[in-house]
Amino acid sequence: MKDKRLSLTMDSNTYYQAKRLVPQGQISKLFNNFLKEYVKKQKELELKAAYQRTAKSKAMREEDKIWEGTIEDGIEDE
Repeated sequence: MKDKRLSLTMDSNTYYQAKRLVPQGQISKLFNNFLKEYVKKQKELELKAAYQRTAKSKAMREEDKIWEGTIEDGIEDE
């Protein structure tokens, strides 16, 4: 995957602290890793919210009941 450039604006105190604490050439890697984790967490929250909405949905519960009966169709005990 091709890298993309990103311009950031931050307050000067944060900038100088980052320059002091983060090794030279590692700020991009740090932001990339932070954003990956942030995106992952947001996706997990979205998925959890979708599951919760589905669980509350009467129509989905009815659909689940219909499919529940078909799960074992065609499977025979040996």
